[in-house]
Amino acid sequence: MTHGSNNPELIYGRNPVQEWLNSQLPVKRILIAADTQGQSLGVIEEAARLRGITVTRMAREVLFKIVGHNMHQGVAAEVKMPPYVEIDDILKIAEARHEPPLVCILDGVQDPQNFGAVLRTADGAGVHGVIVAKDRAVGLTPAAFKASAGAAAHMNVAQVVNISRALEELKAKGLWITGAVEGADVSYRKGDFKGPVGLVIGAEGDGIRRLVREKCDFLVSIPMFGKINSLNVSVAAALLFYEARMQRNEAKAPI
Repeated sequence: MTHGSNNPELIYGRNPVQEWLNSQLPVKRILIAADTQGQSLGVIEEAARLRGITVTRMAREVLFKIVGHNMHQGVAAEVKMPPYVEIDDILKIAEARHEPPLVCILDGVQDPQNFGAVLRTADGAGVHGVIVAKDRAVGLTPAAFKASAGAAAHMNVAQVVNISRALEELKAKGLWITGAVEGADVSYRKGDFKGPVGLVIGAEGDGIRRLVREKCDFLVSIPMFGKINSLNVSVAAALLFYEARMQRNEAKAPI
């Protein structure tokens, strides 16, 4: 596993801070605006107390200066972003759950809001892990964590040097790679996601790069019925993840 910067970073908002505490990830200290109240805040303070984490109360103006805006809901935490995992770690999680691997590969997604939303949906749909590129792509950042509503604390993310090479590795380990592309002849509803699958989703506008597309075993599309030709990447991911989950649940259901 590899870490990013050793310097503490700030996450903010009641739900992200609570999820971070629940995950048992490292916390340097909790920062709370002195005039903040509410049941959720009490839960955060109790969780911090049980873990021996310092809680610092301060004037709201001081918290504003530290965070840089007023979107913090009165609470922030100094943390280190979760470590990235290896591809093998993701596959071991699937094995431990006695499920065929379901892995998301993001190609060229750079917006932390989209990335966070994908992580949130991936966690909800039981995806075993997400793979991103090291360069020219978003990684685990406070903004992505906030957008994930805390799900980034629970989702395993691998960061790789080369997406095409990562797809080769997944294929060598028995996964079938399906790319979501505009204009593919097969609808995503007709794809087979019951077995070991890697789902490749590209950035909005650009889609999956040609070299990555060529590594895919199958290509599927999401039918569009309006005037625009593509969905937000996190919405596309949600449709694919839950189609895979539905197929897997139906495959396990008794006849």
